Amino acid sequence: MNRMPNFFATSRFPAACLLLTLIQTTSLAADEPVRIDVRTPLSPPGWALMERALLDANAEACRKYFAHYFDERGYLLCVERWGGDDGPDDAIENCNDWPILHALGAHDDVLAMYRKALEGHFRQYTEAKTTDVPFARDGMYYKEFPVKFDWLHNGEGLTVFNLQGLSDPNNLNFRQRTRRFAGFYMNEDPQAANYDPEHKLIRSLFNGSRGPLLRKATGLDWAGDPIEVEGRFLPRHGENTYEQMVEHFKDYNDVVGDHPSNLLATSLAMNAYLLTGEEKYRDWLLEYVDAWNQRMRDNGGIIPTNIGLDGTIGGETDGKWYGGVYGWGFTVLDPASGTMANRSTFQSGFVGFMNAYILSGGDDAYVDGWRKQLDIVNSHAKTEGERTMYPTKYGDEGWYAFVPSPYSPNALEMYYLTMDDRDRKWLGNNAWLDYLAGKNPQYPEQVLQADFAKIRQRHQMMRDDTTTPDTRLADDPMPINPASVNSLVPLMLGGIHPGHRGSILHCRVRYFDPVARRAGIPEDVAALVEKLSADGMTLTLVNSNQVEARDVQLQAGGYGEHQFDSATVDGETVTIDSRLFTVRLAPGCGTRVQFAMTRYANEPTMILPWDR
Repeated sequence: MNRMPNFFATSRFPAACLLLTLIQTTSLAADEPVRIDVRTPLSPPGWALMERALLDANAEACRKYFAHYFDERGYLLCVERWGGDDGPDDAIENCNDWPILHALGAHDDVLAMYRKALEGHFRQYTEAKTTDVPFARDGMYYKEFPVKFDWLHNGEGLTVFNLQGLSDPNNLNFRQRTRRFAGFYMNEDPQAANYDPEHKLIRSLFNGSRGPLLRKATGLDWAGDPIEVEGRFLPRHGENTYEQMVEHFKDYNDVVGDHPSNLLATSLAMNAYLLTGEEKYRDWLLEYVDAWNQRMRDNGGIIPTNIGLDGTIGGETDGKWYGGVYGWGFTVLDPASGTMANRSTFQSGFVGFMNAYILSGGDDAYVDGWRKQLDIVNSHAKTEGERTMYPTKYGDEGWYAFVPSPYSPNALEMYYLTMDDRDRKWLGNNAWLDYLAGKNPQYPEQVLQADFAKIRQRHQMMRDDTTTPDTRLADDPMPINPASVNSLVPLMLGGIHPGHRGSILHCRVRYFDPVARRAGIPEDVAALVEKLSADGMTLTLVNSNQVEARDVQLQAGGYGEHQFDSATVDGETVTIDSRLFTVRLAPGCGTRVQFAMTRYANEPTMILPWDR
């Protein structure tokens, strides 16, 4: 028997039609969606029309950008190089955010273009070889993966690939690569013995498809082969000569042993688990993250930045827990400016803890260590005049590099995961969170306008670009990439942008078109997440098409990790008890829905709803 409670319009949604809700009274399977029919007329608000226009503007700008900077094979039109200043990772970063853009609902052309760019990229940088850098002489990529490099760069280079599964999990090449890439860190490939299962560590900061680099790195290893610079290229790190490029990296030597940035490699196992559901990927990921959690405890609550091959803290850096390239104490000369530069990447390792948080069903142990670390670091603040100064680095002389703002890396990510007020204190002002709290109702249109402006500005930058393929480095077009999703991720998905470090997408809701059988919100439909809490979400859906109905399928979480418990419209509540929820929006209709949700209640998956 079906229940059909009546939901009448409020002053926000004019009373003209009845909203019919069909609920099955029998027990629902986890992926069996409840459906409601929305027949309440709602003239599309400004934000709704702007969202739809922004998706279209993004797609059009990406088409022009792709035609200008890529050839028919998907190769980037540039001079291929290896290195930390300009290398393979930069080449594919020119399509950053395109997978998110398509998964939001942009035209299928966006998927086709970044898929072609990925295929071209893997071929292009397998063919590209070094002369002087020893480990890339047979190809910068081997088995379609970087031969060996650090995870600041590996993570950046995998940003597009690691999000391909949002829209394209059935792609055969993606499925094969997902397993292969994860296997490089699970000792499934004898040529890539990156992981030590006894000590639960990745054996070097440099790692990849040809295994770890178990010697000190050189400036050449980082900077790449000699290159003509003056009069031809403008390296984006400020160097004027190749000699300065090498000098930039002359002190980047201590790479042997594990480093927190290697936790970014867990996104490979995460993707493999999301794709296959095989427990071995979850087990390895949690084992590795648990080992780092223990190291934080053993080091007095602060994550160490070198773990020796014997498993000891600071084992390859004379016992210094803060040692190693990109460590707590890594301050080096910047030859371009002639000043000392503080460079650390260990904060990015929190991505691994975020992956573990999802797979563990929201276990607070994967946040608590980082929460305590912020408290410890900020407890060493000092007063200078009337200002409180907070440390950001630790070296032989103790804490240094004091700044006037609290030390707060990953504060937003922690708060987003937990929705716990304890994790808000170091976050400071945040316009999006203020909007969710009921402040600044103009916020959606303001941030959407900013993304329109960014597309326009970047398209003009492309028109003004005078580089040619033989005077263009791989990272030259990166600032011109027009894909602009910074407003759409929080507004439509209630999510946080994953950054460009190979992370998966963390969000409260995603959309699918059950008619077109594709990821993304259907044509003409717009969505706005108006409130988020630990156990709920308020969402408005609008169909801007005045003559055609639209079906939209909602998923709780980026990968179905959450659960819709119930939905309330106009004071009437119905049970959902599923991670999926289908809405049919009559022409020109819309509604606001208040969801009760249980977060991290389900096993996450990237399998599309109709394939489960």
